[in-house]
Amino acid sequence: MVRHRKIDGICIAAVVLAAAITVLLMAAAAAGLLKTDKEPEYARRLFDDSYVHTIDIQIDDWERFIKTAGNETYSSCTVLIDGEDFHQVGLRAKGNNSRRLTEEYGLSRYSLKIEFDHFLDGGSYYGLDKLSLDSSFQDNSYMKTYIAYDMMAFMEVPSPLCSYVWVTVNGEGWGLFLAVEEPEEAFARRNFGKDHGILYKPDYHSLNDENADVALQYIDDDPESYPGIFENAKFKISESDEDRLISALKTLSESESLESAVNVDEVLRYFAVQVFVMNWDSYLGHTGHNYFLYEEDGVLSILPWDYNLAFGTYALGMTDPVKDPYILINYPINTPAPGDIMLNRPLYHNLMKHDDYFAQYHENFDWLLSEYFENGRFEAVLRQTERMIAPYVEKDPTAFCSFGDHQAAVDMLEKICILRSESIRGQLEGLIPSTLRSVQEQPDAGVDVSGVDIAVLGDFNDLESAKSQQDAVLEKTASD
Repeated sequence: MVRHRKIDGICIAAVVLAAAITVLLMAAAAAGLLKTDKEPEYARRLFDDSYVHTIDIQIDDWERFIKTAGNETYSSCTVLIDGEDFHQVGLRAKGNNSRRLTEEYGLSRYSLKIEFDHFLDGGSYYGLDKLSLDSSFQDNSYMKTYIAYDMMAFMEVPSPLCSYVWVTVNGEGWGLFLAVEEPEEAFARRNFGKDHGILYKPDYHSLNDENADVALQYIDDDPESYPGIFENAKFKISESDEDRLISALKTLSESESLESAVNVDEVLRYFAVQVFVMNWDSYLGHTGHNYFLYEEDGVLSILPWDYNLAFGTYALGMTDPVKDPYILINYPINTPAPGDIMLNRPLYHNLMKHDDYFAQYHENFDWLLSEYFENGRFEAVLRQTERMIAPYVEKDPTAFCSFGDHQAAVDMLEKICILRSESIRGQLEGLIPSTLRSVQEQPDAGVDVSGVDIAVLGDFNDLESAKSQQDAVLEKTASD
């Protein structure tokens, strides 16, 4: 064997160089100078959305859990996720109006929260601390939330991961649910790195209150004036955290130097999707909630949450809800809420006062329409998902609707989105009114919505007809 006389030195130098490069890369990654693979293990497992997963909830007294679900107290259980056991897991019902109405209608199919570290310190599912199981309440398509999050992710808005799961209870079929990553510690690490900022889920104590803090209005410099925000922090917060957020709200209220207090690019992309999906159980709606607020280094971002009442199906809490599909599908993108609401939503209103941001908002719509809807991506996602979940919907024992109703809802969701896309394209091109005032001046200028029935997506009548079926499944599950 021929051996170069300097080969040992060359090999040693190569090893030293490789080690040095590795150290430099690690240091750069730690300093945030180099992007690293932030995809956690749980994202590659449960949140692989290319197939339907399985979750079996093993709990001693399921009937009692359902009867007391309205209390929102945690019960201990074991969950098997794709056949793998996780013990001492916290389980409770979730939701506001959906939880209340499920209870009022005497139903048993609640959306659920699964918290891995509630009873067990350090408990997790491959790094995930909490997930939700969305019951598709008032969503016969089973897809409103999934499609809305897919749109948000496409527009590069930090969004919860989600995937479909077949849920069983003590081995008995319970139904098809959508597993959703809860925006807490794991979500923050995945999206913003280990040195992430603070997450909040602003919410009101009573809808009858002013709730100026939930609307992200600047009130004063006293943290106690913002209970809807600071009482709903997802992490432990300090006085400096409070001061930074209040300072950002003050800058937002002044409508100047907004990029020092707002992640403008991300917020404008969020609003493009939010307005497209006609979700008024949200920051732009009557309630002003159902969003997450992220603050880092004094800069605010708004993050998506809760879309089972999107695509024009929200009516709760509104004295005169809009149900006319012509009005909904042609709803103007430049004034996506009445003036009394808009003036009290500074995160939207104060950005739109600036011509550059207003133009960027329109550019985001163009991007969404061109690359998500007009090139066929939306139909592909919708129909591929429909084929994947159809066998599970068909056998879903606690479904809020029949399989035929589900198929009709999927078709209707497709039609609504395509027409909404056409309307917004017309609004961008000046062919269709894009403000509430111009709608009044040109009431017949929108796209034709013949054959559209938004109630097909899910209505209160479905809740009334689902009770007997859910009662029978609950009785069988309890007896087993």
